[in-house]
Amino acid sequence: MPTDQTRPLTLRDVSEASGVSEMTVSRVLRNRGDVSEATRLKVLSAAKTLGYVPNKIAGALASSRVNLVAVIVPSLSNMVFPEVLTGINQVLEDTDLQPVVGVTDYLPEKEEKVLYEMLSWRPSGVIIAGLDHTEASEAMMRAAGVPVVEIMDTDGKPIDAMVGISHRRAGREMAGAILKAGYEHIGFMGTKMPLDHRARKRFEGFTEVLAKHGIEIEDRDFYSGGSALAKGREMTQAMLERSPELDFLYFSNDLIAAGGLLYLLEAGIEIPGQIGLAGFNDVELLQGLPRQLATMDACRSEIGQKAAEIVLGRLENPDAEIERQVVLSPTINYGDTLKRR
Repeated sequence: MPTDQTRPLTLRDVSEASGVSEMTVSRVLRNRGDVSEATRLKVLSAAKTLGYVPNKIAGALASSRVNLVAVIVPSLSNMVFPEVLTGINQVLEDTDLQPVVGVTDYLPEKEEKVLYEMLSWRPSGVIIAGLDHTEASEAMMRAAGVPVVEIMDTDGKPIDAMVGISHRRAGREMAGAILKAGYEHIGFMGTKMPLDHRARKRFEGFTEVLAKHGIEIEDRDFYSGGSALAKGREMTQAMLERSPELDFLYFSNDLIAAGGLLYLLEAGIEIPGQIGLAGFNDVELLQGLPRQLATMDACRSEIGQKAAEIVLGRLENPDAEIERQVVLSPTINYGDTLKRR
């Protein structure tokens, strides 16, 4: 039957459309009680035709929670985080839990606002990027009363649980590989720093190892825009014009590194003999470049999966012994732009 489109649909609308009682409609939609298969199909068909969506707020009032997992990340334009979300979804897709995403743009005050709004809906769990938050955000997460998993970083102490890699270790390992290959004149290009705490920690680990070998970064460039091939080209050209003696370029992510690679190839510079370069994240999309970029895998999909498993496991059995600090090990992919010795 036609309904008033200015009001939300109710159980009564589905009841009238299917010819069964509201109580039966409720049992079917909640998958509760004995209902014949014919009646169940009739109700589900009517609900689908009408476009009816159950109001879960009423049920949530009784339990004080909704079947949502708040997932808070700094960006969706950066290809890293969609892969993390894919890992989360793979674990939750066959459960009653649904991930809901908030984006902070790497801004602590925006993260605080997004977290406040999401927690006001009383989600069943929180998965949030990073270990560095404002005091207010930390206080909200400690008081949330639900599993909280901080992801992507393990260089610090979590509020509840954490899954990720040590970015300082990643920076140290890349510096070691570069020095072992014989490079000595190194430039660095980074994006979203210092707001991107993980990129900052990689840089700290990187420069720490260089300093132990008596080497300093000879040129560096930072910018606040998003990761982009065009920006990588521009930054690389400007840096080499300023510092033509450089023999290695280390980038905070693969996208600007790919822009740098394309510039070097167009300029006819020999890679990795004359200049080597490396990025970070091992972005699969870039595997079609003329040269395979040296990079490091950040275990993105696995991080999402492990984080979702912690939330799910804690909700299913709060007393179960579940590993709360999962440290994954990224590996260097030397590609075609970093010499091996």
